[in-house]
Amino acid sequence: MIAVPNPRYPALYQINTRVWLTALSRSLGRPATLDDIADAELDRLARMGFDWVWLLSVWQTGEAAQRISRSNPSWRREFEHTLPDLREEDIAGSGFAIKDYRVHESLGGDAALARLRARMSARGLRLMLDFVPNHMAPDHPWTDAHPDYFVHGSEADLARSPQNFVRVTTKDGPLLLAYGRDPYFDGWPDTLQLDYGNPALQAAMIGELARIAGQCDGVRCDMAMLVLPEVFERTWGVRAESFWPKAIETVRRTHPAFLFMAEVYWDMEWTLQQQGFDYAYDKRLYDRLHAQHARPVREHLCADMDYQDRLARFLENHDEPRAASTFPPEVHAAAGVLTYLSPGLRFFHQGQLEGRRTRISPHLVRAPDEAEDGVVEQFYERLLAVLRLPIVRDGTWSLLDCVPAWADNPTADHFIAFRWEGAAQPWLLVAVNCTSQQSQCFARIPFPQIAGRTLRLRDLLGSAVYERSGDDLLARGLFLDMPPWGRHVFDVQWLN
Repeated sequence: MIAVPNPRYPALYQINTRVWLTALSRSLGRPATLDDIADAELDRLARMGFDWVWLLSVWQTGEAAQRISRSNPSWRREFEHTLPDLREEDIAGSGFAIKDYRVHESLGGDAALARLRARMSARGLRLMLDFVPNHMAPDHPWTDAHPDYFVHGSEADLARSPQNFVRVTTKDGPLLLAYGRDPYFDGWPDTLQLDYGNPALQAAMIGELARIAGQCDGVRCDMAMLVLPEVFERTWGVRAESFWPKAIETVRRTHPAFLFMAEVYWDMEWTLQQQGFDYAYDKRLYDRLHAQHARPVREHLCADMDYQDRLARFLENHDEPRAASTFPPEVHAAAGVLTYLSPGLRFFHQGQLEGRRTRISPHLVRAPDEAEDGVVEQFYERLLAVLRLPIVRDGTWSLLDCVPAWADNPTADHFIAFRWEGAAQPWLLVAVNCTSQQSQCFARIPFPQIAGRTLRLRDLLGSAVYERSGDDLLARGLFLDMPPWGRHVFDVQWLN
């Protein structure tokens, strides 16, 4: 493996591996494996500026989970909505109902993954894979070998909550076990709940994680907060020791640079960061952008930089609806500027850059045919060009104050503005009118080094070019009069 530069603010691209290979199989006229992923495709991802590729669903899903996926009526309705021409072979079972943390043979097995990882590394791409701490597939070998690794139920539990418990046949007879779940929803019927109150289970999961760490450069940990002691006890009434600090420490003794990203909700991002995670999902920013109100977004961006630097910012992923179907076009672009030009890890999803509108369930291995959206593609092409600049990969970020352009004009509250500063490139100034109303403000530029200078501002997302007096910017700020959901990304250069 070659040494890969590690920017302060990396970019990640999530790929649904099974869907990707299904499409590749159609073009090749034969079943495709990880070995069939072309070097040219890896070159393309590297040229686009991605540092990480997350391959979703490479691990083995068992026959039990597959049968449940194919027979569950509500899931099947969703699958038929996604694929009106749905076939049984399109439903492979959830990539999160894992029977074995080994690469599925249909994908080429562990050896094909190792070869792909080497090819990625040669291009400066790091590999991220899934780790699902909360549950396993119903036919995982542990149900026979270590039934004590799972949460057991009673007949009373089954009678009271039949949606959360199931009878499982094992080599030693039937058991009543719990479905995997979180405390706010019914159980996932294609999974069984692991018992984090059992130290032996924790040790076994650390062993699995350590083995995974030998096959990739980082993991995205599914619903990572579910195994926190306070959450686990609230869900199951069982006391558990803390898992993440010792698991992360164990892995990093052998793989010091290994990266951990937490899927986390319920305002527990800081908790997971404190337990050793490099990044935690920033669902709050996504939700606030979706609500289309500027002030909550601005207040979110006022958080301490130690926290913001370790957030994974996204507009879609395999769990969320497609951004192109969720946000109107102008809102989509404004939200993209705010999401991806804020500090943190920049998290993109396969199909997002082309404006795909149909979410693909992780149970499915085929996507519908969809036309690409040229407007969305053009926006992301320009945005990714900005994200490749050293100033936003390794620079310093700061939020700017926006004040009324004149008395009795409240629209300054609609703006979010910030600055990036780098070593080779003086500044980027980013401004977004985060509302459906034409708005005006002065963005404060309190940086004394611009005194006596003339500044040229060139919009990297458009064609506008302005020259402004540094003295005037210091005295009043940068005047902005922007249409609904308007956005600027100004490259600022000194002319004298």
